[in-house]
Amino acid sequence: MLPELYKAPWELRRNGSSHCSLPHSYRYCSSSLRSPASVPPTPSASTSLSPPPSTAVSVTLRRSRTTVSGGHGDGDRIFRLLLAVYHPRNRYLLHIGADGSDDERRKLAALVKSVPVIEAFENVDVVGKPDPVTYMGSTNIAAVLRAATILLKVDGGWDWFITLSASDYPLLTQDDLSHVFSSVRRDLNFIDHTSDLGWKESQRLQPIVVDPGLYLARRSQIFYATEKRPMPDAFKVFAGSQWVLLSRSFLEFCVLGWDNLPRTLLMYFTNVMLSQEVYFHSVICNSPEFKNTTVNNDLRYMIWDNPPKMEPHFLNTSDYDQMVQSGAAFARQFQKDDPVLNIIDEKILRRGRNRAAPGAWCTGRKSWWMDPCSQWGDANVLKPGPQAKKFEESMTNLLDDWSSQSNQCK
Repeated sequence: MLPELYKAPWELRRNGSSHCSLPHSYRYCSSSLRSPASVPPTPSASTSLSPPPSTAVSVTLRRSRTTVSGGHGDGDRIFRLLLAVYHPRNRYLLHIGADGSDDERRKLAALVKSVPVIEAFENVDVVGKPDPVTYMGSTNIAAVLRAATILLKVDGGWDWFITLSASDYPLLTQDDLSHVFSSVRRDLNFIDHTSDLGWKESQRLQPIVVDPGLYLARRSQIFYATEKRPMPDAFKVFAGSQWVLLSRSFLEFCVLGWDNLPRTLLMYFTNVMLSQEVYFHSVICNSPEFKNTTVNNDLRYMIWDNPPKMEPHFLNTSDYDQMVQSGAAFARQFQKDDPVLNIIDEKILRRGRNRAAPGAWCTGRKSWWMDPCSQWGDANVLKPGPQAKKFEESMTNLLDDWSSQSNQCK
């Protein structure tokens, strides 16, 4: 049995008592209540703005909810990625799969709790009852849908849902990201997709596979049925990158399902290899309500073989210049503690070891012994850096392409 402190992440204060509403997750709030004066309020769009510095801008921010996933041995990588993408206005859900141990989750919980700003804003949670995640199996999409459901339940006041893995890393600060997205329509979905399936049709979509993680407690691999099935004609299959940035309205459609399409496709793709590369893509492109909201890009920088293998190349210092010039928001994949991550921390994020990437919200003095984000001010104020310009140019091109409707759900 896990300690009481770690049973749930969300502490609801009612009549002076605390109550954790969702079980099976770790929380990072103190077990004893603190007075309101000791904890700064979570910023919102209506927060009154203090006069910003001359080099900063105050905007109506678009808030994101980010899920970061990993497996056994990935706790330190998840924590490093969290610090690299952290901002007080956003919310984060961290998940170490069932192949990881409870000790790993406790350690990750302790690391998160050790960061003063996270402890104050209480906007990071770790899944305490993990999901099994089978390589190439449909348990992957089940884990993503669960994460989306949790974030919809705990806080509906966000705009986009971002999926990251322990092998990802940002190529810009959260101030850069928020600055650019402050002028983007909230209903847009950034999802790489195509109906030109090529070899995937016969090798990934027609074979019938079963993910034993759906019904077996022990870890196993997917297995194949002896026969294949024809491609569906009731809907059109789209495929693409599993790494997505989805709007809240579209995720509500997938989770709440006022149309039966999301459930129908979920049942079909349960027996498809790598369902996370086809599920959201097919749902959105077969939905009249959402098919015109697709921006055909995953905002990631990756290097693939031709023809592509199962995973992209591991990036290193030789790829740094090209990464920086790409205009992408994130890059993948990286080996643990690869030296290029230190270069990104130093030159782009301006982030010290075991410290959150600083933004305009950080008001402390920067020194080798003091974290500037150990003190904070108005989280509505942004200070975009040089990478914001590159990302803005990339976003402008993507939105021009979206406006022409030449590359949507085709």
